Amino acid sequence: MTDSRIPTVRLGESGPEVGVQGLGCMGMSFAYGPSDADASRATLERALELGVTLYDTADAYGAGENERFLSPFFRAHRDEVVIATKFALSIPPDDPTRRIIRNDAPYIRQAVEASLKRLDVDVIDLYYMHRRDVNVPIEETVGTMAELVREGKVKHLGLSEVTGGELRAAQAVHPIAAVQSEWSLFSRDIEAGVVPAARELGVALVPYSPLGRGFLTGSFANADTDLTADDFRRQQPRFTGDNAAANAALLEPVRTIAGAHGATLGQIALAWAQQRAAVHGLPVVPIPGTRKPTRVEENVAATRIVLSEEELAELEPIASKVSGNRYTDMTFTSAGRE
Repeated sequence: MTDSRIPTVRLGESGPEVGVQGLGCMGMSFAYGPSDADASRATLERALELGVTLYDTADAYGAGENERFLSPFFRAHRDEVVIATKFALSIPPDDPTRRIIRNDAPYIRQAVEASLKRLDVDVIDLYYMHRRDVNVPIEETVGTMAELVREGKVKHLGLSEVTGGELRAAQAVHPIAAVQSEWSLFSRDIEAGVVPAARELGVALVPYSPLGRGFLTGSFANADTDLTADDFRRQQPRFTGDNAAANAALLEPVRTIAGAHGATLGQIALAWAQQRAAVHGLPVVPIPGTRKPTRVEENVAATRIVLSEEELAELEPIASKVSGNRYTDMTFTSAGRE
């Protein structure tokens, strides 16, 4: 492949300009089994060389360890990268496996100070509400986030796993640069409400897990047998048991189209995600995660693949046939509130 840098796009009407594909960094220190720190650092550097400038983390990834891991890279390239991190998932000291959703002002202020310290930066470029606490009015949450902007601790605001109505309510308080939600060939529920709202309001979409947490690449067929015991995908219904077998069969049209393009399954899945920008008329910046330089090269190359109308039509039915939910507990998402 060539080393030509990917195009850029602006997140929101006044947000940062970033490469049209970002990098999800969670797996470099959390959730996906053993990781090689040196390979992860090389992946960060290679991504930047190719024009990837949006780097996504969260305070909940490894209880802050992911932010600490990324900090040296961010410091070395502070003027070249856009740092995105998140708050809202509080980890009880007595049970590190639990996540409690908190959107209250005292917690937000505590969280931002902790993230700034771990990242060792003066300001966070894009600060997301990771999950929605329905017991706190979203206007109050975004109001507190807006105070962080005025105080110079945060530059731009984002939301994750919200509904179209929640996005509209948030935008009325302060401009929202981006909404992050799962969006892939396997997960398209956000197209009903939040995508139209984002288009109307001039907000960008940042799809997480655009590769279906790796399932769409064909790298594993059943989490129970193919992944290590500490890989959290073994807890996700889509990737285990009968659901996994049924979903693996859905990859056949992806495989056929990949063959026609001389591409990998993952590249076709990413090309589909990248093409949502043209289909829906709004900025779309997928953030596939990887820990290998060769894989980031493969992912970035997908930005140059254009799927035909006929190929898009072949891929269209897949999401409606997927077996199993994204999470065991779907109250953790916006799906039940839309």
